[in-house]
Amino acid sequence: MAGHDETQGARPGGGYAHWVLTILFIVYVLNFIDRQILAILAKDVKRDLGLSDADIGFLFGTAFGVFYSLFGIPLGRLADNWHRVRLITIGLAIWSAMTAFSGLARNGLQLTAARIGVGIGEATASPCAYSLISDYFPKQKRATALAIYSSGIFIGGGLSLFIGGAIVDSWNQAFPGGHWGLVGWQVAFMAVGLPGLALAAIVSTLREPVRGAADGIVTPANAANPFRDFVAELIAIIPPLTLIGAARRGTAALAANLAAILLIGLAIWALATATGNWPQWLSVGLGAYAVLSWASSLKSRDPATYRLIWGTPAFLYTSIGYGLIAFVSYGVAAFGALYAETVLGQPKTEVGFYLGGGAAAGGFLGIVLGGRIADWAKTRAPWGRVPVILSGTLLPIPFLVYAYTTSSPTGFYIASFFMSGLASAALGPAGATTQDLVLPRMRGTATATFFIATALIGLALGPYFAGFMSTASGGNLRLGVLSLLAVAPISLILLLLAWRTVPAAEASVVDRAREAGEPI
Repeated sequence: MAGHDETQGARPGGGYAHWVLTILFIVYVLNFIDRQILAILAKDVKRDLGLSDADIGFLFGTAFGVFYSLFGIPLGRLADNWHRVRLITIGLAIWSAMTAFSGLARNGLQLTAARIGVGIGEATASPCAYSLISDYFPKQKRATALAIYSSGIFIGGGLSLFIGGAIVDSWNQAFPGGHWGLVGWQVAFMAVGLPGLALAAIVSTLREPVRGAADGIVTPANAANPFRDFVAELIAIIPPLTLIGAARRGTAALAANLAAILLIGLAIWALATATGNWPQWLSVGLGAYAVLSWASSLKSRDPATYRLIWGTPAFLYTSIGYGLIAFVSYGVAAFGALYAETVLGQPKTEVGFYLGGGAAAGGFLGIVLGGRIADWAKTRAPWGRVPVILSGTLLPIPFLVYAYTTSSPTGFYIASFFMSGLASAALGPAGATTQDLVLPRMRGTATATFFIATALIGLALGPYFAGFMSTASGGNLRLGVLSLLAVAPISLILLLLAWRTVPAAEASVVDRAREAGEPI
């Protein structure tokens, strides 16, 4: 792969930086097309594979999100220690191929395997992109740049509905009984997956920036043994290798790890028995155990990184508070199209155009404006970005309630547009806040940790919760979606705590890193 090791004279925030941002934005658009196209295909997939709403929630969220979280940590660490351009190129090729493979699925198990593969591949994207963007743009422009990149979530999510709906309807009309053994939803998976292989070739040409130059803390380009560190992270987070890692740290660490297995195992048994869904809770329990094991390992292997991430309440308040916004957003994204088709009686093509187009436009406007407002507010007060994150919890609520209680399709589409725009405003400021709470060398790991909240809390739980509530209530999808609002008070409390603690935490980053042994 051709990427240069370092930029040659590339000015932070200059023309080449904007070129890199454009390419990474396109990558993220494709990322979310591949991730969320299942939403518009859900009705057809349910019918052909014999699945329930809870199964769709599992496939959309948990099967993807848990493995996205697990591999995000070691891949985030690799992004901190190796060539970020090469890593994201490899990941893009993997998740694109696995999306195309989804079109060959003949049962729920095969589709689950493909979704896991998509999750592992996509785990490379944001740790690499966040770190690259943070090195290409100075701090005062970082939230805006990250917001532009992150708008790919909403552009990609919206396009997935539009493209998926158009492909399915066109293919099924042209070939009512299928063609080459494929029906519309299978062709849609292939059509959005294969272009990523060509995009990977373009990504490979990007140049690697000097780490930390934009912040005046220049860091060596690559660690001496990046893959040794990567394997160490795998041992720390991927069960049952986690037991080996714990044993290496001593008897007390092994005992604590086994105790965690016991407690999480009891929780899995209780939740699976109550819901009747063992794959869901085994997956979530696996993710929770793996994250706890990794955090414990990180504390002994890299105390400075542990101190600035897991040992910083402001980082955790921001990450979990935003993760609960994602809980609602992903739950709505998983079932919005299915709701419009089954409850409001809208044809798939119209759902793709109006719901997908509204989500793309609203999300793009919201996330870019949110980033700009947050950057402006940051110049006025050290806590300036946090109220913008908080707005993502509160402001979408009335629009969500209206959208899922009205009988008017037009009202549903308009309310969904505003809901998407207001919720999206939180992501850029949340990501920028977590980046500012760590040192440059830790940004990939910090990003992966931040996305644990969005994936393990938001993606693995939100869609399943909505689907489970719908299935448990006899297919009442309206109730399933509205039940997501139960987490809003928790998000509000956590973000109010972040408002109080972020300024002091950001001001003391270097001092606290030194106290933990960082040689700076």
